[in-house]
This record gives sequence, structure tokens and C-alpha cells, in this order.
Amino acid sequence: MKTRVAVLFGGRSGEHEVSLVSADSIIQNLDRSRYEVVPIGITKEGQWLLEGDPLGTLREGRTGNSCQPALLRPADEAGGPATHTALSSSNMPLVVDVVFPVLHGPFGEDGTVQGLLEMAGVPYVGGGVLASAAGMDKAIMRALFKERALPMVDHVVVLRREWEADPEGTMDRIERALGYPSFTKPANLGSSVGISRAVDRSGLAKALAEASKYDRKLVVEQGIRCREIECSVLGNDDPEASVPGEIVPCNDFYDYRAKYLDEGSKLLIPAPIPTEAAEEVRRLAIEAFKAVDCAGMARVDFFLEKGTGRVYLNEINTIPGFTKISMYPKLWEASGLPYARLLDRLIELALERHADKLRCATSFQPD
Repeated sequence: MKTRVAVLFGGRSGEHEVSLVSADSIIQNLDRSRYEVVPIGITKEGQWLLEGDPLGTLREGRTGNSCQPALLRPADEAGGPATHTALSSSNMPLVVDVVFPVLHGPFGEDGTVQGLLEMAGVPYVGGGVLASAAGMDKAIMRALFKERALPMVDHVVVLRREWEADPEGTMDRIERALGYPSFTKPANLGSSVGISRAVDRSGLAKALAEASKYDRKLVVEQGIRCREIECSVLGNDDPEASVPGEIVPCNDFYDYRAKYLDEGSKLLIPAPIPTEAAEEVRRLAIEAFKAVDCAGMARVDFFLEKGTGRVYLNEINTIPGFTKISMYPKLWEASGLPYARLLDRLIELALERHADKLRCATSFQPD
């Protein structure tokens, strides 16, 4: 009997279009001899779409008339762990075995959808509520990394309200702690949106103003001369790390334009770095994964300082890009795990983790 996999994509974040590309790649590469694939799209307004062609509907910006609204509800008389019900004339429940969320950014990568799936009792690929929320919030993420004494560049957390109430005092504090250059970013956003580099006070003011458009909490980091290294992690309680890769951005740093708009950025796999540095990256990637209590998958990003060769942890991404040319699957392919088998393994890990939760739940016997 085939495993029924619901691929969940789109969503309300600014990374809606990126999610569609990742989902298309996953849908095309799931082994149809093993899986029945159920595409479920989420519009930018938050409506869930089932049946018809949700992916095509969202790509073309159609209203969704060719699809049916989807309703998620817990286990019921259908006997499944969760049910996605199309509100069609037949109103027949569609039981799924596992959900594969491919929702980048807020309202998908931040623990919100994961909490919904937990309440419905359905297995799902990737990190849980805590890991997803911590992975999205760069300030909380860094606090957890600091607790494990993981190496990071110096940083300052600033609230938008602090910046608006006392801009001069806020910049004084940042300059004393970090100096220049510095990078300012929204704490809760992905794909390098809202990130700016500053080399003086005027640039810092502009960077803080830009980042504050996207979030109430900002992270300002000390800038260093570095190479950008990434490593993929796979597993649950005993995770493994891939070979590292290097990103050579076409711009000053790997911003949104360098990722998605401008041509010229290069992915070097494996990263041309010393063996000792590669092993340190792999070790720290696993430590970062454990620090946020992640599961399933994550891509961990690093800085390799030029001149000193020091490795600094940057951030963890709990739902990384998943096209066939994205760094996460390409790193695993270079490590001996091809794309289709990687999808198999992620689904296996999701089902294993869910079974473990059920065992814990049924073993509890109240007095």
C-alpha cells in the first residue's frame, strides 16, 4: 500500500513564490511506486486549496475556483491519524499518512503550521514547534547557541521601539559593542530580506530603518571578512552532517538579489576549504541542530573568517530551499544521498518521530 504524502506549499509569507519552486521539485521527485502525492496549496490570503491543480493555481495567481477548500481535522471515524477533507459535493474525507511542509518563512517555517499539525495528530517532515520557532527567531536562536558555547560573531539585539524612541542612543550602543562594518537584519524573516551592510553611522541608521519595516526585533552583527559556508543536517536524535559547500555571492554578500534575481553567484561543492575547517563545520552543524532540538532536516550556515580560518556559526534554516539546485539537497547528493532517496529518508524520519511520540503518549498512565 502506498504512503499518502500531502505536500504543503505557498503560504502567506514573502517567500511564497520560492515555496512553489521547492514544492514542484519535491512533487516531481517523489517515487510514485511508493507514494501517492496530495498537493495542498495555501494562498497568500491563507486559504488552503485541495484537488484540481493547487500548484498551477498559485503560480498563475488564479482565484482557486478550480480547486476545493481544504479542512484539516484530527483522527476520526475514517481511522486515519489526520484528515484533509475537500469540501466538495461528495464531502469524502481524504486521509494522509504524512505531511511534507515546504513553507519558507513566517506562517510556515516558524512553528505555526507545525503546531497545527501537532494538534491534528499527523506526522510531518522537519522540526517541531520549538525548533521551528527558534530557528526563525535569530535572537532566540543565538541565545540557544550561546548556551552551548557555540562560536558566533558578536551581535546586539534591538527592539524597533528602542530604535524609534532613542535612535542616537541605540546607535551609540551598537557602535560601542560592534564597530563597523556591521550587518542589520530582521530577527524573524528568511531569504535575506531586509538585510543591510553599514560602514558608518549614516549607513547604520538606514539599515535599522530598513530592517524595522519587517520586524519589531532586529539583530545587528559584527561584520567580518569571510567566506560563506553551508552544511546540511539529516536525522532525529542522532543527526548526520553532509559535506560542506561554499557560496560565492555575485554581490557584496548573499542578499535576496544574489539568491534569486542576479546571476553570477556560485555554489562550490564540496567547499574548497582545509579538512580541519570542514570537520569543524560538520561538528558545529550537528551541535546547532541539537541546540534548537531540531528534527528531520536543517541547513546550517557559517562564516569562515579570512586570514584566521576561524569558523563562526551564522544561523540554522529548518525548511531550507528544496529545488534540485538548492544547496540542501545538492550537499546530500555530493555526500552520496541522491535527491529521491533524500525525500524517502525525510519521510521515514517523520514517521519514526511520530511513532515515538505516540509511544510516549500511550505509556503515560495517570494515578
